Amino acid sequence: MKIVIGLSLSLSGEYAAMGRQAEAAIRLFAADANSLGDLRLGGDRCEFEVDCRDDRSDPVRCAEIYGELCADPRVALIFGPYSNRLARVAAPIAEDAGKVFINHGGAGSAFHERGHRMAVSVLSPASDYFRGFVRLCSGLKLWRKRIAIVSSKLEFAREVAGGLEAAVNERAARRHGVRIRVKWNGDFDPEATPETLFPALKRNHVNVLASAGSYEHDVAVVRSVVESPLSIPVVGCVAAAVQRFRTDLGEMAEGIVGPSQWEETLDITPELGPRPVEFARRMREAGYEPDYPAAQVYAAGLVTAAALRAAGSLDQARIREAFSDLRSTTLFGDFAIDRVTGRQTGHSMLLIQWHNGRKMIIEPEVHAEQGSIQFPPGVRLLLAGAEMIKLSRRDHTDDDEEDDSNPD
Repeated sequence: MKIVIGLSLSLSGEYAAMGRQAEAAIRLFAADANSLGDLRLGGDRCEFEVDCRDDRSDPVRCAEIYGELCADPRVALIFGPYSNRLARVAAPIAEDAGKVFINHGGAGSAFHERGHRMAVSVLSPASDYFRGFVRLCSGLKLWRKRIAIVSSKLEFAREVAGGLEAAVNERAARRHGVRIRVKWNGDFDPEATPETLFPALKRNHVNVLASAGSYEHDVAVVRSVVESPLSIPVVGCVAAAVQRFRTDLGEMAEGIVGPSQWEETLDITPELGPRPVEFARRMREAGYEPDYPAAQVYAAGLVTAAALRAAGSLDQARIREAFSDLRSTTLFGDFAIDRVTGRQTGHSMLLIQWHNGRKMIIEPEVHAEQGSIQFPPGVRLLLAGAEMIKLSRRDHTDDDEEDDSNPD
């Protein structure tokens, strides 16, 4: 029996770099599953076939593709596209068609909150991205942790920034002196924005900065901050999780922190599928440097196969129910969803830092493998000692008012 997985991925356009490696990963999953040959439905041996179409990073084209896939009786499984922007377009089309929507590429929570009950997310929601960053800041040896959030107007960026703000407002963070002092929401123009934004950062004695937006937004923010005379020892951004970040920024990437859905150095023995390091090796053999989009879609394949075994059929309602009951671990980490919304609840975000040209996992704290760096307790960022002393001796007074005036 052939089980056709239908999806669009951005093989060209803005998201092409991520889309191409995701395509390679889903095809690798299908090949692996077919070689094992252990999936049977109704006594019949099943094989996966991938119908992947190029959405060209275009929401209109994406909608057309999912309309076609959901109407095609050959297509048994609907996987989402890469990026929150496109997943938001595709999810309601699958919902209207009564198809389970296996979301591996959109971290936004909007379609879960809008009652799309057939959606199943593999990855953690955007609102969780910077929670580990806030916990890390809470433990730093600074008298006050004055945070600036520099976010774009994208819905994804708003969710990331909102999650960070919620984490800062929790009792544990406030007890350790963590405060938001500046919030910037808008386009970041490297030529014009610093003239307005940077004085606000200096005036509010900001010593922690978090950037959330598109890849280009984050790179522009980090480059501008590092090249400026500002003294901000702790800088984090979403884009830091991808390998390209170090290539584009070079030495400027050193010390930058970022939230990560997945790392190949994650020490885990999965219940389903290969270990992270084995998956990464095989992706490289296929010609791709593996980032989280590849791991996410491969993991989506693994948990979908498990849900099919539990459901015992291709009935969409039974598959959705099987996903609700599934608790397992893949190379991507733990999997569990909210029964009603389909939002991911089992997976935990990682926090990484660039050091000597490599990404190091700094939260959760892990036993480092031979040859890797051990971070001392409480100071897991590589901060200059002199800078730490200077910041800790600054004026200890700190009114709790933040600079709400958006300099945009």
